Formats: sequence, C-alpha cells, structure tokens
Amino acid sequence: MPETEDLRLAVLIDAENIPYKNIRGILEEVTKYGTPTIKRIYGDWTNSLLSGWKNYLLENAITPVQQYSYTTGKNSSDSALIIDAMDILYSEKVDGFCIVSSDSDFTRLATRLREAGMKVIGIGERKTPNAFIVACDKFIYIEIINTPVKNGASYTNGYHKEDVIEQESKNNSVEIGNDIINLISASVNDVADDNGWAFLADVGNLISKKQPDFDSRNYGFSKLTPLVRSLKSFQIEERESGNSRIKHIYIRNKNK
Repeated sequence: MPETEDLRLAVLIDAENIPYKNIRGILEEVTKYGTPTIKRIYGDWTNSLLSGWKNYLLENAITPVQQYSYTTGKNSSDSALIIDAMDILYSEKVDGFCIVSSDSDFTRLATRLREAGMKVIGIGERKTPNAFIVACDKFIYIEIINTPVKNGASYTNGYHKEDVIEQESKNNSVEIGNDIINLISASVNDVADDNGWAFLADVGNLISKKQPDFDSRNYGFSKLTPLVRSLKSFQIEERESGNSRIKHIYIRNKNK
C-alpha cells in the first residue's frame, strides 16, 4: 500500500490486547498511511487493569467506548468494535480502517471490510495469529515501531535520537532467512523487464501484497533499499529521475 495515500482512516483499538505505552507511536505510524479521522478504543473501563490508559487517551484524543464484560473469560469489547466498524463502513465517511489488536477474532471483520473496498491496516504484537495478519492489506508489528534501525537516526517517543542503539535494534529485529530472500527474488522476477531489472518501489508494493506483515524494520532496516543492499543475491542500480536530488533504484537477481 503506498504510504503517500491520504486516506481517511478509522482507528479502532482493542484496549485489552494492546500495551497502552505504545499508543503514541502507533498513532504516528498510522499517519504514514492517512489521516485518522475517527479514533476509538474499546474495553471495560470499570476494570482496574485498564486504568493506565486514562492519560494516554486524553493526550491523543481517543474516544473510549465502554463495554461491560458480561461473562468471565469472554471479550465483549470485540463485538462492540465489530459493530462500530460496520456502522462506520456504511456511513461512508472513511476510506479505510486501522484495527489495533493482536486478536484473531477480527479476521472476518478485516476480510469483510476489504470486500467492501476499504483499505485495512492491522497493528499488533508478534504473537498475532497469521489468519488476522493475512486478512489485512498491511500488518505492522508493534515491536518495530519507534525502534532504532541500522542506517540512520531513530525516533523514540517523538524525540530525535542521533545515536542508534545497536543492541535494541538487534533485540527487536529478526534474521533475514532464505524465505525472505526467495520472496524478494520471486517478486523481482514478477515485475522485471526483459533484462531482469525491476523498479524497487514496484517490488516493494508486490511484496506487501504477497506478505502483509513484511516490513524492512522487522530486520533492523528503515527501508527496503538498505535491506537489499545488505544481501549478496541482488544487483542494485541507481538511475537518474529528472530530479538531481532523487535517484530511482532498480534491482536485479544476480546471474541474470
């Protein structure tokens, strides 16, 4: 999904499945994809376990929605979020949804919203079941939001940091395995010209469609370009774009 689209987004948050200390970074992440015109959070606010949310809701203008837990062990907030999502869908006031949860119960909701032509972004922890991840257009792991990366400065809690904390980057990233290399290689082949060269932006868009939770930050890189530069399986070529400050990056599988 292009990050330049200015979509009107409804951000719906499952309070019982998201750490409240991550909310500022989550909302900053959402703005990469559009404008959050609706921000609601669902939970049983009589439960003392959710008391830590109060200041964060005020600071970020998020509307809390009360949903009592009628039965022990059941998350009634899920139903309230789903009902609201469908009401918002039929109101035609938004272009997409951001569902913030690590709960697979929202899989069918994400699928239904996409069937209606909505863009669906999911944000959750790495423990999120794959069924919910693949039901979204794009899925972002909370663990990589506001995490230092290998090729430049980072942003943590809104403050600029010049010094990259290498150990923190390692702790929040995973190794690039053959499955990812093969995914990139196959995607290059899918969009390459007759000489095997592919525009890297097109490759990145195709990868996101194939694997919604793919994100260069998962592997400690801020963007796809430095990630592929770190791999020995690809050739990289910079081409003039007509703007001296901008280069178009092309990629080709080696031995082509």
